[in-house]
Order: sequence, then structure tokens, then C-alpha cells
Amino acid sequence: MKVTILGCGGSAGVPMIGGRDGRGDWGACNPKEARNRRTRASVLVEQDGKRLLIDTSPDMREQLMAQAVPRVDAIVWTHAHADHVMGLDDIRILNRIANASMPVFATAETFSELQRRFDYAFTPWTGPGYFRPVLEPVEVAAGETVTMAGMDARLIDQDHGFSRTLGIRIGGFAYSTDFVRLDEAAIAALAGLDTWVVDCFQRGEHRTHCWFERTLEMIAAVKPRRAVLSHMGPDLDWDWLVRKLPAGAEPGHDGMSLEIAG
Repeated sequence: MKVTILGCGGSAGVPMIGGRDGRGDWGACNPKEARNRRTRASVLVEQDGKRLLIDTSPDMREQLMAQAVPRVDAIVWTHAHADHVMGLDDIRILNRIANASMPVFATAETFSELQRRFDYAFTPWTGPGYFRPVLEPVEVAAGETVTMAGMDARLIDQDHGFSRTLGIRIGGFAYSTDFVRLDEAAIAALAGLDTWVVDCFQRGEHRTHCWFERTLEMIAAVKPRRAVLSHMGPDLDWDWLVRKLPAGAEPGHDGMSLEIAG
């Protein structure tokens, strides 16, 4: 299995809009380190010639082209926050490439929010052509194992502070973005991982995201062979993370390719 980190930034990306010269606010991140430039969080999972996209970030168009992704076979949304769904309209181009509707997976709550914002994507399709997204919605729930793009994905309930998100485990790989803590059931569902891409938003404590110390606690509880940090904000500089992280943990970067065993 191959996993590509399409984007590993927080909701505003790195750099954020602004800065003294208007060319970006880098926070504590060194702008000369290319791996500090982060688009919004998303990953692509590839196995047996099939591609599963996890989340459609506002940067999806650029992310897919940057990583030379020719097509996508299915999409799953972890939750409905803007930084994870606002690339939805560009699914219409993926429809054109496949000449087919797109299987999409999400919880009932996420679909309800997406239908409110993107009602046109959920109306009956009459054609011709794909001038808007054409979706095949499949409602899922935490605790289920669901086949997506030929891959069996175990869906894990996560506490995002004021809401819930889905963690996604496929074989020896798991993706856990946008959570502040995991309960015992979630930790048990992640046992025996080869590679875990895990939320780490900032250095200091946060109400809805893991912060540096909390992420280390979660890694110690789950015990993956390899942990890769994602959804990182502008105070998490690449070099700082490399110096501070223990063996077996590392910062992710946009375009990072992971080969997963098991």
C-alpha cells in the first residue's frame, strides 16, 4: 500500500494569509525550509491500482496535480469542516475523467452538512456531461468496516472537542486527523499499526486538536512502528520538530510518500 500526504497543514495552511509584506505569515516556521509550506490536510491511499482520497481540501486541485494523480476511485470525508470539504466542486473534473459518478462515504451528520452547502451536488443527475459534481453517497458510521475503492476501511470514532470525526484504518495504516483525544476503544482499534498519520496542530494546548505533548501521549498509547505528524499549524517548524520528536516519530510534509507494510 502506498499513502501520499497531499497536504499536512492546519485550516489556514502555512504560510497563512498576511505577513508584513503580504506574502504570507509563517509564524515560527522558517520560510526557507520547503517542507514548512503546507496545504490543507488530505491523504491519498493507493492499493491494487485503486485510489481512495481522504477529504477534499480547498487545495485539492493543486494537490492532485502536484502529485500527478490521474484519477480517483472513491472519496471519504472525515468530517464537514471547511478545510476538509471545500474542494468538493472539483469532483466534477474527477467525474469527467472517470465518465462516472463518484462513490463518496461519510457519516449522516457530515452528509447533512454537505447537502446544506452543496445541494446541487446531491440532486438527481440527468446529464449530459459533468458540469457539476455527481456523487454516489454511501452513509457510514464509526465502528463499521466498509469497503471503499476495493479497500476495507475500519472507521474509528474520534473526539474533536465540540464535534466528532472519523479516523480511518486500512490494514497497517491509519489516518487520525482533527481530534483532541482518543478513548480506549479508539486506541484498541489502532493496535498493531505500521504507520499512523496523526493530528498535531500546535505547541500549546488546544480545545479541539492534539497539541505537541498530547500527540506524543497518543503515540505512546497506540505504539505504531512509525508516526507521522499532520494538520500542523504555523508554530510547528520542521527543524524544531525534528529536534524534539522521539525515535519513530517525524513531521510530515506535502508530497510525502509512505510505503505501508501489513
